[in-house]
Amino acid sequence: MRTPALLIVAVALAGCTAVPQQSSLTTPPPPPPPATTSATPLDLPPRPRAVPLDEVDPCALLTADQRTSLSLDNPPGAYVEPSFGSARACTIRSTTSGNVARIALVVVSGADVWLSENAQVDYTLGTIEGFTAITVRTPDVHDVCNVEIDVADGQFVDVMFRDGGNSTAVQQDHLCLGAQRVAEAVMASLLQKR
Repeated sequence: MRTPALLIVAVALAGCTAVPQQSSLTTPPPPPPPATTSATPLDLPPRPRAVPLDEVDPCALLTADQRTSLSLDNPPGAYVEPSFGSARACTIRSTTSGNVARIALVVVSGADVWLSENAQVDYTLGTIEGFTAITVRTPDVHDVCNVEIDVADGQFVDVMFRDGGNSTAVQQDHLCLGAQRVAEAVMASLLQKR
């Protein structure tokens, strides 16, 4: 009788093979824990030197040539930005692209304020001229991008680049590139002046 012998061999082999567990008999593994964030800001890398913003005119930071190369062809307009502790600020509009750049010189807090979970923003860290530059995107706000440059203890340059009301919305990635270009030009000028 070969059938019982084959049956015994088959049972023996079945005992040696792994049988996948059925999902209905096991509970799924718990989800991974959420990423932990600290309530305190992270430490920024050391800056090459301090570049204090006291007595700096934000509208004088970009030369006429720099504004032309950035397609910011309207005259700069100075004002005070209340959301940054009455920071001196300057706005420049482009009639070519319809976009707007704003430069604010913040002297009431450091750039690390953007790294706190209280800021409720998405950010990436980079550098401009050796200084930490934080590219900031606010969730659900897609028509603006900011670059925050850590220049001195308790001081930073805020460069905002936004869609100025174009008929076709500008992609936020493009706005972030614009903010980066303006921030690079601002830092080049600031380092020459200071």
